[in-house]
Amino acid sequence: MPKVRSLLTATLLTGAALGAAVPAPAQARDCAPRAAVPGAQKQVAACLSDLTTAGTVASGHTVPADWAGLQSTATKNPAHVPGVQIDGYFPDTSTTNADNGWNHDAQFVIRLPEHWTGGLVVAGSPGNRRQYANDFTISDWALAKGYAYAATDKGNTGTEFYTDGRRPGDAMVEWNDRLTQLTRAAKKVVARHYGHSPRRTYAAGISNGGYLVRWQLENHPELYDGGIDAEGTLWRADGPNLFTYLPSILRAYPSYAATGDPSAHKALLDAGLAPGSEFLWPFHNQVYWNLTQTIYRKEFDPSYTGDESAYNYAARPRSVHKAVARVALTGRIHKPLITLQGTYDSLLPISTDSDVYSRMVRARGSALYRYYRVEAANHVDGLYDTYPDRLRPLLPCMRSAFTALESWTTHHQPPPASATLPRPTTGDLVNTCSLETAS
Repeated sequence: MPKVRSLLTATLLTGAALGAAVPAPAQARDCAPRAAVPGAQKQVAACLSDLTTAGTVASGHTVPADWAGLQSTATKNPAHVPGVQIDGYFPDTSTTNADNGWNHDAQFVIRLPEHWTGGLVVAGSPGNRRQYANDFTISDWALAKGYAYAATDKGNTGTEFYTDGRRPGDAMVEWNDRLTQLTRAAKKVVARHYGHSPRRTYAAGISNGGYLVRWQLENHPELYDGGIDAEGTLWRADGPNLFTYLPSILRAYPSYAATGDPSAHKALLDAGLAPGSEFLWPFHNQVYWNLTQTIYRKEFDPSYTGDESAYNYAARPRSVHKAVARVALTGRIHKPLITLQGTYDSLLPISTDSDVYSRMVRARGSALYRYYRVEAANHVDGLYDTYPDRLRPLLPCMRSAFTALESWTTHHQPPPASATLPRPTTGDLVNTCSLETAS
């Protein structure tokens, strides 16, 4: 297998090496007035000359390990956005998040640009990462467009997130609650800071963060004007979900890897992996598949003691299915939503994920939905640097979709019809993506 960048902290998961506690942020000039975050147990405000990662890496107001590997190194990002940053946390009993040296979960970051254009973007972290995980992919770009930005660690982090809570499903139920909590608080902070409420509020997220966007627009549409869901994780009590395809992959892959067994290859395709994505499978086998199965199974079915490849979700007790039902999606969205996913996603196969969610939304008869299947994009944009001749990043298409969402919700200009976006044969694939090329 070609040498791959260290992506053990990539999107759906956070590797154990995500990092020890980082030092407290560097000193910055005092902010006045200090916006109070409703319900926060702790908050620290700083006036910064640059709220983007071009400035916050140096000032200590982000943690690069939180967003490592989520983008191509050739991604071009804006910079030089002055404003106020508020770091803090809400009351919580778990301590998996060591950012800022606080060892306290339910951490958040709120950024208030000096030149505000009236909007707010709210995000939950992808995988099991922390509150700064979207800083490069979402925050920088939103801030440069004049949006205020807020993000949460979802209330628990790391590969042992499942230890949070008292009963199966509690940790993930908290993810949704924390994004709702932060959205309400951030809207009030924005109103106090700028003198009026945001004219538009969007939810945006990648992977687990994309799942949060779906859930919010289904359950709390009153808080948002729309959302961008990039490769959101699909949870359904009766499947498909992670437990209905990962065991099949874990069973079949060893034989395929050892001998190229055609029957094993067919089983992998039947489980949802896309033809043509085979070159990605060794990496996913090494990094993702078993760990993903294990930590989410421990969240919903901690009593299971067998081998992960032998796990049979359909045969597990009804209590397990009820635990998954607590976080399940319905497809009943109430505000405009744009979903994007790569056809080569080998962690959340598109045929068992966004293809299914799209059908769920259509079955509800919603006209508030667009779905773009991005040819040759995979789950982690950092892998594009290793396979630039085979892959394309998802991030530029996510940004194009955000622009389309703005026009949809502010000027009533519908985006292009849902479709597959072919991989361009020329041009800057890392920084451009046209939704008009759909065919």
